[in-house]
Amino acid sequence: MEAGPRDTDRDAPGARHEAGRLSPDGPDELVVTPEVEVELRPARRLRIWQLAPIVGLAAVGSLMFAFPLAFEFGGGGAVVAMLGLLISGCAAGWGMMAARRVGHTWPGLPGRGSDERPDWRVITLYVAVCAALVALAVWRVARLR
Repeated sequence: MEAGPRDTDRDAPGARHEAGRLSPDGPDELVVTPEVEVELRPARRLRIWQLAPIVGLAAVGSLMFAFPLAFEFGGGGAVVAMLGLLISGCAAGWGMMAARRVGHTWPGLPGRGSDERPDWRVITLYVAVCAALVALAVWRVARLR
């Protein structure tokens, strides 16, 4: 007598066997191919043609803001410095809008299209930092006069 489980389903008369299901020594096919996930769409990134005007405007604006403040070009220096600050701010806003369109978000804020609510502490921190930078810039330009 043989020790082990019996294959009663196979030995039963009139039992129907499905082809390819089990052989006496195990499954027919054990070839397992690993699944690979591939993103069909390319990663959304800012391209060079999007970044070049933003970086150029930011550089020109920061130079216009920095040189009159550093070398004090008489009475018109404050106007040029404020114009440079305005151009730098425009470049920063343009950069943020381009990054948002590509799908980037500010650290601590939820992505576009998600149902999460932004944390009020993160928003308060961003507002405080922006207010401090604007106050320092205005204070520095006001000291030129």
